[in-house]
Amino acid sequence: MIFSVKRSIFIVLLALAAAAFGGCSGKSDLTSAEKALMEGPDSLMRVLTIYDKNDSLMLRSKSVDFTDRDLRSKAFESLSARMLYTVKDPSQDGVGIAAPQVGLNRRVVAVQRFDLPGEPFKVYPNIRVESLSGEISSGPEGCLSVPGWSGSVPRYSKVTISYKDPSSLEVVRETVEGFTAVISQHETDHLEGILYIDKADSLWVDK
Repeated sequence: MIFSVKRSIFIVLLALAAAAFGGCSGKSDLTSAEKALMEGPDSLMRVLTIYDKNDSLMLRSKSVDFTDRDLRSKAFESLSARMLYTVKDPSQDGVGIAAPQVGLNRRVVAVQRFDLPGEPFKVYPNIRVESLSGEISSGPEGCLSVPGWSGSVPRYSKVTISYKDPSSLEVVRETVEGFTAVISQHETDHLEGILYIDKADSLWVDK
């Protein structure tokens, strides 16, 4: 009887643990609205701006991870392509973009890797900043979600990031430096509901 009770408790604890970690690896937790946005045509996405009240609320909200199943889905593949199409479009001409900027509070960004041959864009799902190091210096920044303005923002010269590889589902850690590190800090701030204007030393209107 004692063994049976202990076994039952053990099974319950396992079930609770599975439920707690299900959002990290199990079934999809995407809403129908999120899926519709992710699975849209491979074309320019609307970029949210601080000048719209509803846009601003999303830009100021924290983002959450994708489940493993969603990272391997056609919806995520489509979202990655659409984010890249948008940030590289001449109408935007950006060097990075985060999911909240296109209406999705999920942890994924696209960053132009100026430190790699060909300066390609790369997509980083479930990205987090592991550490910041090096010198802190201020430099000019702008943002697709704050059009018409630029500012001087202090940033670290080196950042270590972690993200999940959609193919292997392994967590990858990488250290980047220079301008790529600045972009990485700017874009990961978006996932915490932070805009560069919150950290700027000064702001000015673009001519």
